[in-house]
Amino acid sequence: MQLDSIRVLDLTRLLPGPYATQLLCDAGADVIKIEDTDSGDYARSMPPMTTRGVGSLFDAVNRGKKSVGLDLKTDGGREAFYRLLNDADVVIESFRPGVTERLGIEYETVYEQNPSIVYCSLSGYGQTGPLAEQAGHDLNYVGRAGLLDMTRGDENSTPVVPGYQVADMGGGLFAAFAIVGALCSRELSDGTGEYIDVGMTDVVLSFAQSLTAGVFSEESPRPSETPLTGELPWYDIYETADGKYVTLAALEPQFWGAFCRAIDRKDLCDKHMISGPAERQVLREELEAVFCERTREEWVKAFDDVDATVDGVYTPSEAVESTQCRARGLIQDGDAPPRIGFPAVCDLPASDESIPDHGEHTEELLRAANYDAAAIERLRETGAVT
Repeated sequence: MQLDSIRVLDLTRLLPGPYATQLLCDAGADVIKIEDTDSGDYARSMPPMTTRGVGSLFDAVNRGKKSVGLDLKTDGGREAFYRLLNDADVVIESFRPGVTERLGIEYETVYEQNPSIVYCSLSGYGQTGPLAEQAGHDLNYVGRAGLLDMTRGDENSTPVVPGYQVADMGGGLFAAFAIVGALCSRELSDGTGEYIDVGMTDVVLSFAQSLTAGVFSEESPRPSETPLTGELPWYDIYETADGKYVTLAALEPQFWGAFCRAIDRKDLCDKHMISGPAERQVLREELEAVFCERTREEWVKAFDDVDATVDGVYTPSEAVESTQCRARGLIQDGDAPPRIGFPAVCDLPASDESIPDHGEHTEELLRAANYDAAAIERLRETGAVT
């Protein structure tokens, strides 16, 4: 994958947008991070901090980018943005609806100057609908999309905050996908760009495909009562002898049969796909007793050579240190702190691990946009750039 001829003007901050543009940057795109002239991306100062005094979240999703400090509320800052726009292929922003209009950088204005631009708006609830202008974060979006309700063990349990930011990361991933698709369309058509409206809540709701039959019926899917959320004993999580957990996901008969033979319980083979609640409960209790006989790692080792869909439940730290993760090349080591890299094995350009200081590339990029030293200094004096 080579996006090295693509330039992205990134107006986003925190996690969703920067994750989207980090994926594009990893694929070779030239990502210019447009930050305000005050503190820049809030993630720069959000703990936990790295040894160099920058938020670890900022480090994780802003490597290899360039930073330009512009005050888009000033004429000088907007003019500098328009100059940078001339050589850009993509603009991505994550303001609330209406903000880009007030700043004079909305899609219509940008399109007039550069009709080939792919412009992506990434927001919590999208650009339309009654919630469009409402503030929110990941937890609000997964709650609105139905995911939070399905994290409960049963109807009487409290919803659980997901361990990862599903809406933020899913929204960022979908934004990157949509941008690449729009760039492809541009190349295959007349060269005109397009506008993309990604709502993170929409993305999370689209993850509910396995629940579609229930979603559109009179009986809404309930936690632990659908095939992939705990209803089935052969697709569930079980505690092991050391207080850790393993996953059993034997949906297909061949996997269930292999599992039963591996644990020397051929008597359970015909229990696959039993439908009675009482029978399922008896089977679940049988499996709970079986898994309590060994530790997590003993179970994982026992199934190393068995095609039975059994694996361990690991902490994030254990996951990144696993031989599987390392073999896939997902962890990027180097002079900088390690990071989780591009999640696909494909041809990528050599990665740039540098973290941009706030406004580090302002002068370099403005000079490339035909500002001379005197003009840049005047912009600095007025506070339009840093």
